[in-house]
Amino acid sequence: MTQEWLEGHRARKRFGQNFLHDHHWIERIARAIDPKPGDELIEIGPGQAVIARAERQTAVEIDRDLAAFLRTQFPDGSLELIEADALTLDWSTVLEGKRLRVFGNLPYNISSPLLFALLPAAHRIIDQHFMLQKEVVDRMIAAPGSKTYGRLSVMLQYRYVMHKLFDVPPGAFTPAPKVTSSIVRMVPKPEEKLLPVDWNVFSALVAAAFQQRRKTMRNAIADFLDEEGFAEAGVLPTARAETLDVEAFVRLANRPPSERLIKAHRAFHSSFWPRSSRGAPASRGESPRPRARKPAND
Repeated sequence: MTQEWLEGHRARKRFGQNFLHDHHWIERIARAIDPKPGDELIEIGPGQAVIARAERQTAVEIDRDLAAFLRTQFPDGSLELIEADALTLDWSTVLEGKRLRVFGNLPYNISSPLLFALLPAAHRIIDQHFMLQKEVVDRMIAAPGSKTYGRLSVMLQYRYVMHKLFDVPPGAFTPAPKVTSSIVRMVPKPEEKLLPVDWNVFSALVAAAFQQRRKTMRNAIADFLDEEGFAEAGVLPTARAETLDVEAFVRLANRPPSERLIKAHRAFHSSFWPRSSRGAPASRGESPRPRARKPAND
């Protein structure tokens, strides 16, 4: 880790900056990451100090002042800096063709969207180690039936095996946040072990299911399935979303769409395309999309 600090630099609220300054915790996180020779390490938001050192590594930093400072700490060019917003970065192009180990102290205000932004790149990631708000980590690893189990739990547990490693107190940061942080390890599941599912349908269905947690599944996803679909999936229509495991959501997403959804799909396309170009309703392999809904609670 770097030994110097950028004097006079104030944490910027718009970037959600809380700098980890306690060397005990920096070293402990570095040991958890355990970088090996040849690893392609990428740190998101290193701030004023890179957590884990390797022969060569990459960092994504949105703050231009901090990026300029970090370059002075690595005059040998061993740190490649990408000055960009990690939330909008095309992760498929970062160190293209290489397997990545990604880590960082993620800004609390964009942590969930950033985790979702990394999902499409999971196939080329070896592991991820992130420091997040403890509450977020608890939701990520929550089991069905718990109060913290929700959309974030289902979507991430489908793609990763996750373990909470340890908590980090507010006093380890400057400025100190008002909450405790946690370190989580996320290891993508091998693609051959993933349950087959249309990702867009799965994502939309899970979002709708957790839109209002007190609703039964029959009412929450009425736009997706009819009673026959629930029976085929082996899920009770009276069940609530927080009681269903990931496999149950996959089974629901893999059911043929309801007649109600097919009619909505036809009506949508009829309003946008001239009569001569209107096609047949979507087949079983081309599941129509539900109407737009408000974002679900994670």
